[in-house]
Amino acid sequence: MSAAPKPFDRDTLEQAFQRLGELAVAAQKIVEISVYGGSALVLTMNYRASTHDVDAVFERDRAFVRQAAETVSEEFGWPQDWLNDGVKGFLSGHDADATAKALFRTFPSEDHPGLRVFVASPSYLFAMKCLAMRVGGVDENPDVEDIRQLAHVLSIKSVEQALQIVSRYYPLQRLPPKTHFGLEEIFGGSAG
Repeated sequence: MSAAPKPFDRDTLEQAFQRLGELAVAAQKIVEISVYGGSALVLTMNYRASTHDVDAVFERDRAFVRQAAETVSEEFGWPQDWLNDGVKGFLSGHDADATAKALFRTFPSEDHPGLRVFVASPSYLFAMKCLAMRVGGVDENPDVEDIRQLAHVLSIKSVEQALQIVSRYYPLQRLPPKTHFGLEEIFGGSAG
């Protein structure tokens, strides 16, 4: 049985993306991935120190990206699913909107692009975290601290404001009752 994988901090994520970029340059490709969830928070927010995997979507050159990610997993001694697209089920119909994501960085460099990493915007991450809110009390819920921190960044102070942000990306009827109850616990009050 292998040891638990090391969490991915910002430096580790950037080393992985650097290597993916180098592999893409060697293959004479420029690939793009969009990063969501904990990885996007680690890369863009100062409060989140690490994550356990990289939730990402890559639309073009999927076979190449999967092979390059496998190479990185072998070189770094990581699980093969360190880069996974399980987040696809949570993508919004507005995922392609210009305000949903921003370019984080190009690897290995802007002068020699191989990999362009995009990250979801804070409002989009907030909406995704709300939609995906895991079952459990607010005190033991792994998504709640992310929701609280993103709410602080976005100046969200009420359930109504939270639902307004979520509704930019998802129809409110798609939200399960657990999300409404969780938001009520986080922000106090009830959702109108």
